Amino acid sequence: MAAEEDSIELAAASRRERLRALRAAQELLNTPDDDSAQADENGANGTNETDNLSMKFRNYVPQDKQLQEGKLAPPVLPKFEDPITEAPPPSEKKEDPFLNIAPKKPNWDLRRDVQKKLDKLERRTQKAMHKLMEQQEKERQLAEGGDAIEDQH
Repeated sequence: MAAEEDSIELAAASRRERLRALRAAQELLNTPDDDSAQADENGANGTNETDNLSMKFRNYVPQDKQLQEGKLAPPVLPKFEDPITEAPPPSEKKEDPFLNIAPKKPNWDLRRDVQKKLDKLERRTQKAMHKLMEQQEKERQLAEGGDAIEDQH
C-alpha cells in the first residue's frame, strides 16, 4: 500500500513540474517584446516612427550588415519531458502467435482437389472387396459341400 502511495505522489510531483514548465512557456509567449513596447511608447508620445524604425528577424537571416543587427535569438523554452517516453509500461511476456500455428502439409491443395475422386475409389474398393469375400465364401461352401457329398458316397 505504501508503494501505491509513493507512486501516486511521484505522479503528482511530475505533473506539477510539467504544469510549471507549460506556464513558463506560456508566459514567454505572452510577454511583449522590448521593441514592440518601445514602438507603443513612441506612438503614444507622437514621435516619428520612421526615425526609430527597427526590424526584427526571427527566421530570416538578412544579407545586409545593418539589418543583421535586428536578428533575434530564438526563444529558450523550458525542457519538457513527456511522461510516456520516460517510463515504458512493464511488458508482459507475450507469446508470439505465429509460433503456435502449425504449417500445412505441402500437398494439402492436391488432396483437396482429388478428394472427390478418392471417395469414389474408396466406395468401389469396398464393393470389390465385398464381392471377393462373397466369392471366397461360396467357394468355401462348395468345397465343404463337395467334401460332404464325397463323404456320404
